[in-house]
Amino acid sequence: MSRFAVVNLLEIENSVGERAPGIDGRFARKQLDSRDLGVSLFRYAPELRSPMAHSHREQEEAYVVVGGSGRVLLDGQTHELRQWDVVRVAPEVVRAFEAGPEGLEVIAVGGPKPADGDGVAGPAEWPDGPSS
Repeated sequence: MSRFAVVNLLEIENSVGERAPGIDGRFARKQLDSRDLGVSLFRYAPELRSPMAHSHREQEEAYVVVGGSGRVLLDGQTHELRQWDVVRVAPEVVRAFEAGPEGLEVIAVGGPKPADGDGVAGPAEWPDGPSS
């Protein structure tokens, strides 16, 4: 492991691709050469509501809204988000995002990742129903 790394998140390849149209995700853990820290950039197209949610078995995460606005779904409850809000999420909390009219840009910071991963994916159950 190197002693430091400098990485531009916009220069990392979008790893989400066609799996989730309207969502751009760039994961920097490998480029940062980090054992204990993951940093990712997620950009959601305007008015996009994620149909998928996830939780973790071990990783705690924090999300920083760096652009736009929207909502976060946390264990079935929605919370409004605006620029520079920070959301800390315990591993077991099921979470998903919805972008506002100008889109949503979020930096995600996560802790140590188990070798076999620990993400648990499932459908996002928004209290006001599916996106139209």
